[in-house]
Amino acid sequence: MISDRCKYLDIRLWALIGLWLLASCNQINSGGGDFDLSSASEGIFEGKALPQASTDSVFVQQYLSKEPAFKEHEDFMFLFYGDRDYELAWFKDNELVPQVEKLFATIERADKEGLDPDDYQVVDIKKMLEKYSEMAPQDSARLDLQQKIDVALTASYFNYASDFYRGRVNPHEDNNVHWDVKKNKVKLHKALQTILEERESTYPYYEFEALHEGYIKLREKLQEYRDLQAKGGWPVINLADKKKLEKGDTSELVLKLRERLNPGQRLTRSEDPELRIYDEELEEQVKRFQRLHGLKQDGVVGGATLTMLNVPIEDRIRQIQINMERWRWLPKRLVPKSLDQQFIWVNIPEFKMYVYEDPNNDPEAERKYKEVMNMKVIVGKTMHSTPIFSDKLEYVVMAPYWNVPNSIVANEIKPHMLKNPSWLAEHDMEVVTRESNPRTVSPYAINWSSVTEDNFTYRVRQRPGPNNSLGMIKFLFPNQYSVYLHDTPADVLFQETSRDFSHGCVRVEKPVELAKYLLEGMPEWDENKILTTMKGKDETWITLPKRVQVYIVYFTSWVDDKGEIHFLQDLYGHDQRLEREYFS
Repeated sequence: MISDRCKYLDIRLWALIGLWLLASCNQINSGGGDFDLSSASEGIFEGKALPQASTDSVFVQQYLSKEPAFKEHEDFMFLFYGDRDYELAWFKDNELVPQVEKLFATIERADKEGLDPDDYQVVDIKKMLEKYSEMAPQDSARLDLQQKIDVALTASYFNYASDFYRGRVNPHEDNNVHWDVKKNKVKLHKALQTILEERESTYPYYEFEALHEGYIKLREKLQEYRDLQAKGGWPVINLADKKKLEKGDTSELVLKLRERLNPGQRLTRSEDPELRIYDEELEEQVKRFQRLHGLKQDGVVGGATLTMLNVPIEDRIRQIQINMERWRWLPKRLVPKSLDQQFIWVNIPEFKMYVYEDPNNDPEAERKYKEVMNMKVIVGKTMHSTPIFSDKLEYVVMAPYWNVPNSIVANEIKPHMLKNPSWLAEHDMEVVTRESNPRTVSPYAINWSSVTEDNFTYRVRQRPGPNNSLGMIKFLFPNQYSVYLHDTPADVLFQETSRDFSHGCVRVEKPVELAKYLLEGMPEWDENKILTTMKGKDETWITLPKRVQVYIVYFTSWVDDKGEIHFLQDLYGHDQRLEREYFS
């Protein structure tokens, strides 16, 4: 700290002496009109540049203490200036660097990112620059103002970049937000060095650009929907006493429906009678709407379909914004360098699972993940909601036991046992000790009336077999929630549109296909051996040669590869909670 202060005084004294000796050679352009950053950077005299100015930790600390809105990212401020030995960042040879213009422009269009530009204009830096341009070089206050401008620019960058790259809401500190995906650890001080062209990076920080394609696609839709909002949005479909609209109906309401499904068109005054007929083409449009909104695709307007049609455009815009926020929470590198560049992505509200991989498997290259597999999944009921988190898949277990959680033992099995002591045996279940080599315990020796989730010291498990609740295979990524992917004997549930039926784990539609993919590097595990082992009576554990990244996430809006935007129901109410925090 002492050396910083001494260096600051030395620099300041040296600059003042130089300015005093050469003041007569300097003229500052202070003309009126629109403010021009170039006028603020003029400090050249007789073909020689003024000395590069510096600051110190004391000055930075004092300035931040006077601007509370800048203190949130104080740690980044000291990391950034410490790395550069407190040399000013936004001035080179006492001239403003071009990135100042870029920062101003980025903040001014923050609304396009779903952010509020006013949040990042804590102080009027342009006014400070105007004043700076009007001051004579020999003015002792000019160097002080130059430092304030530099620190204010840096702090403004961190305020904006933190929200843009890491999110307005911190999901790991806000108890109202459910999100336990691994943290986004963007080093903002390093990102700023990239922007200032002082270091290279494979990430597009230098363009103030987003890190994920999913975010960029939503951002484009945000603008489209705002443009549509400016034109009046879409009409409300009021069926009144009519319960539904379907193919073959003729009504003025059909015109309204056409307008709703073709935003921007105004057909109400059309004299073409054909447009009032609910024809096959309109039915296909309704089915497309239903598909994009996670509804049953029957082509009938009523019930949930009518409700989704009548969601105001303002609500859809906010839904896009909060799902953009979720993209900011994701790590910049979806798969660590130490793993093969592939990952499993389960989107809870969509009831779908995807497998993505980088065909080049190059951890140093810009990520170009490609979908290689997808399937339906079943997720937790509202009261047993599937948690949002990330982990690494390590084991494939064939012919698994199902170790029943104590909560299910106390709340669901206990009532059955009190009515029918043979219930466990009838469902191919047994009670065992919790040892590494468990011993069987007679269910008749247990006082079931006194069993609670906390005092049950044994384990209830279901033996391997076709009726096992986990099916014949499970995919483990050990985690605090005891949640994993698994097969199910209840395949019929995959035919449902809304598939929230589990106790929290994720049931997969194509377990054999997933097993073949994961075991592809182990030639001894061909499809025949996988099927034979799955149908056996002995639980078999297979350790994957390399772990696979797994994300269990919650996106209620996204844009697919065809450029179509999806809007889904807020299954667990997470959108509502995040919306309150995001717009507060």
